[in-house]
Amino acid sequence: MTYFIWTAIVIIAISMVALTYRVVKGPAPSDRVIALDALGITLICIVGLFSILVGTNFFLEIILLLAILSFIGTVAFSKFIEKGDIITRDDSR
Repeated sequence: MTYFIWTAIVIIAISMVALTYRVVKGPAPSDRVIALDALGITLICIVGLFSILVGTNFFLEIILLLAILSFIGTVAFSKFIEKGDIITRDDSR
């Protein structure tokens, strides 16, 4: 079982390298946002596999935190690409 977990970790780490390349050299900003979201998901997968490997439940809280941060980051980048500003302010006063 340990062999399969380490094999999965290596394969996911290789995909993280490819996703990092897509974040840096993406042809469009939307491709970069999607690659960044996929990086968050692969990081969650690696932490989950490491949690299985070690045999503890402590890392499940870290997975939840990473999922929340990845979601907020994806929403913020998408809003920035769409409108050019993350937080809109009403200066009509």
